[in-house]
Amino acid sequence: MSNITFNPDNITISVPKGTTILEAARQAGLSVESPCNGAGVCGKCRIERKNISDIEALLIKKSAFTEEHGEDDTYILACTACIEEDVLVELTANKESDLKILSKGRTFELDIDPAVKKVYSKDEDTTKVFYDGKEIATEPGNTEGENFGLVIDIGTTTMVASLVNLSSGEEVVSESVLNPQAVHAQDVVSRITMAAEEAGMNILYTEVVAEFNTLIDNVATKAGVDSRKIYEIILSGNTCMIHLATNVNPKSLGEYPYDPAIRGGSNEPAARHGLHLSPEATVYLPPIISSYVGPDITSGVLATQIHKRKDRSLLVDIGTNGEMVISKNGILSATSTAAGPAFEGMNIEFGMRAARGAIELFEIEDDETITVKTIGDAPAVGICGSGLMDIVGELVYHKVITKSGKFAKPEKANLPDFLARRLEERNGKTVFMLSEGVYLTQKDVRQVQLAKGAVRAGIEFLMKSVDLTAEEVDEVMIAGSFGYHLRAKSLINIGLLPKEFADKVDFVGNTSKTGGQAFLLNPLYRREMEELVKKIQVVELSNYDNFDEVFVQCLNF
Repeated sequence: MSNITFNPDNITISVPKGTTILEAARQAGLSVESPCNGAGVCGKCRIERKNISDIEALLIKKSAFTEEHGEDDTYILACTACIEEDVLVELTANKESDLKILSKGRTFELDIDPAVKKVYSKDEDTTKVFYDGKEIATEPGNTEGENFGLVIDIGTTTMVASLVNLSSGEEVVSESVLNPQAVHAQDVVSRITMAAEEAGMNILYTEVVAEFNTLIDNVATKAGVDSRKIYEIILSGNTCMIHLATNVNPKSLGEYPYDPAIRGGSNEPAARHGLHLSPEATVYLPPIISSYVGPDITSGVLATQIHKRKDRSLLVDIGTNGEMVISKNGILSATSTAAGPAFEGMNIEFGMRAARGAIELFEIEDDETITVKTIGDAPAVGICGSGLMDIVGELVYHKVITKSGKFAKPEKANLPDFLARRLEERNGKTVFMLSEGVYLTQKDVRQVQLAKGAVRAGIEFLMKSVDLTAEEVDEVMIAGSFGYHLRAKSLINIGLLPKEFADKVDFVGNTSKTGGQAFLLNPLYRREMEELVKKIQVVELSNYDNFDEVFVQCLNF
């Protein structure tokens, strides 16, 4: 056995020799980001060698990541560093308070009539609590003014909680965190795979519920509210996240015929999950459209009222999953594509969450100056998703990246010197220097191509399914926390959106959350969406014989 101490938490545990630092950190209850779940391919669990007390106490194995990128004298990977002797490791990570996670989104004028109501009896000096007209509790004193509900938008990467006053309909406070599951598995498919094992399912469920309770405690404390006065919670998220959050194994989503094990549009007791709410609190799950078009899109449909419009509108949630809905005179069709984690900064050499030091804006000016803006105006340490789209979009526009996705040869492309000199050789490969120590690789560009190609192909087939062209679409609504930080010109430049959408793009924000608030504030919206979901045409892209051909075409810039 060997002892490993983790600072700054000052936690020491004993582990068998050969245990990796990643495994030891998890045993100690600490989070080390490893989206590939320790497979040694993503490189995100890097630890600086200077933060290890005795590097000789480790046996460092080769990995697919180091074989591709070469050994680095600065870092080791936590997933391939095996503990042989006692060692002290300093873990550093971005504080979640530094993360930029959007909580605002479009909504509509609501009719407030919540399922939870309170009636105070002066004679008895008690307050009765009703849910859908049925008495569920009696409380001492007058607690009519303490009537709250909660919405949690469960994204693959991030989560947002919103505490709502059910009497007034006002949001009291919101809180944002990373989805703890992301340190184990970065996308839906890898989580389905992990959940197939009982131990993996238990980790994914217990960690997300623990984070729910942390969110509940935090918003209640911020608002000065007793969490036992929260009587209902709406869980809005993609289909897989809803399964994992309610302890329902999502393995059916990965097996033909890919049917969800739950359909939403249902209630269950919050006590079943040990949530820090009223003992009588209810969990409501919005209706699920399909295996890969979840309640987050149902909430988005409700928030944007796209189903009531008499025009031709497109709603796209850009993220790890590219989920989208098109409305043609109020008749809806939906689909989804596996965009992958590139939009979240994963699988990118210097990719990172939207935290301090991440490049979030990149622009090449007409006067040959280059603007690089980072979160917190800190020195650049990496690239977040919105920055990545800007960088690639600008480099495509200025012909540093060719239509096929390759870095241009400066002499052939006739690049100006201020751009040509940023193309350098690193480990025998061409990179584009963004700032000191941070650069874009050819592989990064390929990852963007794959992600944007998937979303663009989905848009093309969704329009085709309703016999619409890009010119005929009246409005394009980009939803999601990630989407809100994008710029339309970047999406057009990289070809994620057709150029015909240039003047039609509107960023509508976190409609998963605002739609969830509507569900919370009036059960009539639940019935409305439960009926609407049955009528939405689900477009299965795998049914199109030429999908691969169109996808390949959509890879080009």
